[in-house]
Amino acid sequence: MDIRNIAIIAHVDHGKTTLVNAILKETGAFRSNEAIRDRAMDSNPIEHERGITILAKTTSVTYGNTKINIVDTPGHSDFAGEVERIMGMVDGCLLLVDAYEGTMPQTRFVLKQALAHKIKPVVVINKVDRANADPRKAVDETLELFIELGADESLLDFPVVYVSALNDTSSLSADPADQVPGMKALLDTIVKEIPSPKCEPDAPLAFQCALLDYNDFVGRIAIGTVRKGKVKLGETVSAYHDDGTGKKDFKVMKLYSFSGMNRVEVNEVDAGDICGIAGYPEIGVSETVNEQGKMDLLPPLRVDEPTLQMEFATNSSPLRGQDGKLVTARVIEERLFLETQRDVSLRYRRLEHKEGWIVSGRGELHLGVLIETMRREGYEMEVSKPEVIVKVIDGVKCEPYEDLTIDVPSEFVGDVMTTLSGRGAELKDMDDNGTTAKLVYVIPSRGLIGFVGNFLTLTKGYGILNHVYKEYRPMAVDSFGERPLGVLVSVQKGPATGYALEKVEEHGTMFIAPGDICYEGMIVGEHRYPNDLAVNCTETKPMNNIRSSTKEQGVVLKSPRKMSLEACLDYIDSDELVEITPHAIRMRKKILNTAERKKFDAHKKWEKEAAKEGK
Repeated sequence: MDIRNIAIIAHVDHGKTTLVNAILKETGAFRSNEAIRDRAMDSNPIEHERGITILAKTTSVTYGNTKINIVDTPGHSDFAGEVERIMGMVDGCLLLVDAYEGTMPQTRFVLKQALAHKIKPVVVINKVDRANADPRKAVDETLELFIELGADESLLDFPVVYVSALNDTSSLSADPADQVPGMKALLDTIVKEIPSPKCEPDAPLAFQCALLDYNDFVGRIAIGTVRKGKVKLGETVSAYHDDGTGKKDFKVMKLYSFSGMNRVEVNEVDAGDICGIAGYPEIGVSETVNEQGKMDLLPPLRVDEPTLQMEFATNSSPLRGQDGKLVTARVIEERLFLETQRDVSLRYRRLEHKEGWIVSGRGELHLGVLIETMRREGYEMEVSKPEVIVKVIDGVKCEPYEDLTIDVPSEFVGDVMTTLSGRGAELKDMDDNGTTAKLVYVIPSRGLIGFVGNFLTLTKGYGILNHVYKEYRPMAVDSFGERPLGVLVSVQKGPATGYALEKVEEHGTMFIAPGDICYEGMIVGEHRYPNDLAVNCTETKPMNNIRSSTKEQGVVLKSPRKMSLEACLDYIDSDELVEITPHAIRMRKKILNTAERKKFDAHKKWEKEAAKEGK
């Protein structure tokens, strides 16, 4: 049987996973009476809620006499490392472009990776049925991007298929009226245009681990393409690091192939096919598996290093253990270890003399998804403000920089540019047509920390922001990213009362409502001035026997600001923490005692003034 190995790559939310759904339906991967869930490849509940793919997933369909292995890749920049490694597994890709939005920052990144690995692209223009869509303009933008990235001339005449993945229609014509039901046009193009795998069936075994999965029974499962020979269940093989060291002989305990939505156990996998191998619990990405004792290394794969870190610790608030069951350092560390078995871009290390860990990842979303997953599993913990990872390169302190692209209505351009100028951003390009403006910046990663929430406020929710890692550069001397306003901090423990909140909300915006439990040191609102203010939210109305003319009047309060996990991580300053429990997310000061915190803040203020005066 012929084999085609393809990846589906695109900017986030351009419809990759929906397209896979349509392909699975077209090829009969679902039973006729089976209910087909939207974005069936997104198995993680968080993926479904947010409409994004977090982890790459492999599926396989049979079309005629051809087996097509499909890898659905993440679109968000925090998970770009997986896209890069997947390029080494496949021989072609479907570059998905939104017919309305056209090429976007992540489109550039994923196409650059495809061209660097010299794999054949098929351009798929999706959402052709969308109002105001312009498929021809999307193709022109894609061609310009190919030229800009220095694509070989042979690739400039790329095949184009026009689809509406949501409606399950496709066509080779740019006219939406020519769309026909099904994905036949796309599947025919894949078989015709994507080359068969480059492999050597008669050579000794050579398989490279590109992705990792984990199973409680067999440990790590290495997923990759068999480039040479074949791998058999039960045979003894050798694994080598990409530099030829660390030889490890192991027995293939489980061998998996992919069929539709399922991972199935098989006895043998031939050259050119994608499979999963279990038997070596410590196998890592980029390691090559060869016949026992025969070293034949495949080109190494690059694993993206973390650029952002946070401190995780056991919950130390007065409400510890009242919500979650998994609260001890032992169970939290076991969970972090389990996550690193699947996610090669995640790192953690235990802090000395403390029940805490430094957890490093690719970005705020990467770490935020981990925290949200652990919260839903019943864990309690507290986490600090995200910080960029500083590296010393040639004796110079360097920090990560990112390419930032912003699309906003023209009326908000001034406010956005003013805000970004104070965060170390450098404007590279601007295109304003009078209605909307496109701004292109290069910005330090720490300049983006806490910016997303502010950006949505500045643009009243109409702005679109995209960013992708660029490189490490010498560290900027400016300090930025701190919140401009202070917070309202509780001085008492107990349920908040409407009587108390009526007085407190005069000083700013509340985060809590009557009946919410608060404690000393907990952040209950935002102050309207730059300094913090200690407030009492638990005060009750005095009870006396004097009849009041306003007795029957109820307390009317403003609706509190709802703070999601990402909003809290963006919001807090370096002296604050986010308390995570299964049913609550609270912000708090690191020092809970009001008197001790005031002493610390006064000393910190004195140190800053002394540093300015050069003392």
